[in-house]
Amino acid sequence: MTDINNTRIKLWEKDIPYYNENWGDEPCLFPFMAKRTAKGERTNVCVIIAPGGGYENRCFDREGEHVANMFCENGISAFVLNYRVAPYSNPAMLEDVLRAVRVARREATNFGYDPHKIAVMGFSAGGHLASMALTHFDYGKRDGDETDRISSRPDAGILCYPVITLGEKTHAGSRRNLLGEKWQDEEEAARFSSEKAVREDTPPCFLFHTASDSAVPADNSMMMAAALMAKKIPVELHIFPFAGHGMGMGQGPETLHAAQWVPLAVRYLKDYLA
Repeated sequence: MTDINNTRIKLWEKDIPYYNENWGDEPCLFPFMAKRTAKGERTNVCVIIAPGGGYENRCFDREGEHVANMFCENGISAFVLNYRVAPYSNPAMLEDVLRAVRVARREATNFGYDPHKIAVMGFSAGGHLASMALTHFDYGKRDGDETDRISSRPDAGILCYPVITLGEKTHAGSRRNLLGEKWQDEEEAARFSSEKAVREDTPPCFLFHTASDSAVPADNSMMMAAALMAKKIPVELHIFPFAGHGMGMGQGPETLHAAQWVPLAVRYLKDYLA
């Protein structure tokens, strides 16, 4: 069901995989469609945004709506993804982000962007979710409904102070919430550690982190960048010295320097996809 008046698009109309009606809202996308910029520009690019929250909640204001509006002002259409969090565990989250890419591709004509210019973006644990989309996608399923037959491969990724590894340098709460009862299973953790899952056809990626991040060490972004470079996949990495964790687009003097990521990310999407 599609409503272009900035409400929501359900990811599934029925038969939602792993769904429990007692565990919160159905997964969906909130659309934010691009405006003409001051120069009259509007790109044909779309970005799907996954807010952070340790797979326990979703920071829709600082890492969702505000970011989507920023992209719209720069001529880039956006969706904010309402994905499932604990008490759900994987693969419910992975199903949500892959389905979101399929739905965004299906809806491209309705919203006026190119179905081959869709990026996934995420913050913190949402960055991990986006990184799973970059490494666990498919080119369409044989089973399922018509939407499942659409490719779930994103065309680019933007990862903002992301959780990448579920190993030593992980964010413990994100690992526990994502893996649920399997949170101590090292094989399961390795399977969804994105630095171990990069493939030859993983899309190009932009990453930023801060060196002072004590919640999710900057090693996460550096490991992902190294894994991408090892596969000769184009990657852009920025490590800013200050601002800690969870800055969003940055507010106040302590985040002023790191807030440079915003125009850098806009330029990145326009350079690679527009």
